[in-house]
Amino acid sequence: MDTYTLIIGISGIIIVSFFFNIFAKKTNIPSVLMLIALGAVIKEFTPEKFNADVYANLGTLEIIGKVGLVMIVLEAALDLKLSMDKKKLIINSLLVAFFGLVISSGAIAALIYYLVPQADSFYNCLVYAVPLSIMSSAIIIPSVGGLTGEKKEFMVYESTFSDIFGIMIFYFLIGVEESDGIKDIALSVGLNLVVTIVVSIVSAYLMVYIFQRLTSQVKLFLVISLLMLMYALGAKLHLSALLIILAFGLVLNNSKIFFRGNFLGKLVNEDKVKPIMHDFHILTLESAFVIRTFFFVLFGMFITIDSIFNLNVAIVSAAIIASLFVMRFIVLKIIVKRDFVPQLYIAPRGLITILLFFAIPAHPEFVIKDFDPGILLFVILITSLVMTWALIVYRGEKVADVLLSSLPNRKIDKDGDGVDDTHAKEIEDNVENQDFNQF
Repeated sequence: MDTYTLIIGISGIIIVSFFFNIFAKKTNIPSVLMLIALGAVIKEFTPEKFNADVYANLGTLEIIGKVGLVMIVLEAALDLKLSMDKKKLIINSLLVAFFGLVISSGAIAALIYYLVPQADSFYNCLVYAVPLSIMSSAIIIPSVGGLTGEKKEFMVYESTFSDIFGIMIFYFLIGVEESDGIKDIALSVGLNLVVTIVVSIVSAYLMVYIFQRLTSQVKLFLVISLLMLMYALGAKLHLSALLIILAFGLVLNNSKIFFRGNFLGKLVNEDKVKPIMHDFHILTLESAFVIRTFFFVLFGMFITIDSIFNLNVAIVSAAIIASLFVMRFIVLKIIVKRDFVPQLYIAPRGLITILLFFAIPAHPEFVIKDFDPGILLFVILITSLVMTWALIVYRGEKVADVLLSSLPNRKIDKDGDGVDDTHAKEIEDNVENQDFNQF
């Protein structure tokens, strides 16, 4: 493929992704599903002379995915405002993310153990189950814009915590084989957590302090480069590096809370931070959009569609999906207690699930040969569609009306007056009335 053809292809994918986003906002169908489909179409119908398969490899997918993950978590953190009245919400989202992940992992591991041939080690099944139990912040964060108040913030916090806990648990399971005993494992995990928290807090304060004092016009990408450097170094040291990114975004977006008192209060200038925050927020939003676009398109080029039509894959996938929502209902019922719709149904799998799943082959001792990657695709598709349905219903609309109204020249005329019905006020009232802030 020559350079100009590649540029045309890249530009075309970004333009198409932009229109996918517009369609996603109108229908609540996650744009990532359309991007995966686009990747599959590119792989299937692009002439061989263009060598499209060359770009769909694990190395490219992993690099784009990890960079995208940093930008997505940072984008989410820059949207979160902290206050004492949100303490319960944050604690609840953390508890739901942790216990939901642990319980779902156990249930899915049991299903894989009994339903997948040659899955003769429950421990190996657990390694496969953890990625499937992690909620996708890459899908959730762009999709919950239509939620109001604490429901939206709860989902952003929960999905981010789910990513962080999921990565920690996955690499903990992978690393157990190298440890001498339970005592060493517990000590290693405890030390990892303490070091990560300390590094995250110190680096967040330091970077925000330096950030506001940069006078150069070129500074936003410098800060992003520093964040990427810290993320990579943290990952190399087996720290939960996403916590560093989350901490920086929270400290930057809530500088009044974190920089208080006679000493810390003098270290930050609110008037300087605000305009920088605005530019930084736009940059992270745009960067996350581009990276997310190419990650899921490449994933679509990598997958094999034939596995969807495999009956055994469908049965295992259906069992896994059912267990995910049953376990989620139990956890939300115990911790949140009430008013957890549509949060119950917002549990898509995506970027982290894919990244961790493709990390397993690097550890042959954990590989289950008969585990079909089609299960992964099935779970991602169905959980995303369930989320789509839940968000549309929550807005007070019918799924058919929302999807059909997005088609050109299609009118939704319930009262028979020959004019398209306008539901904006009705939808707004429905959403407001359903958000009881009971977290």
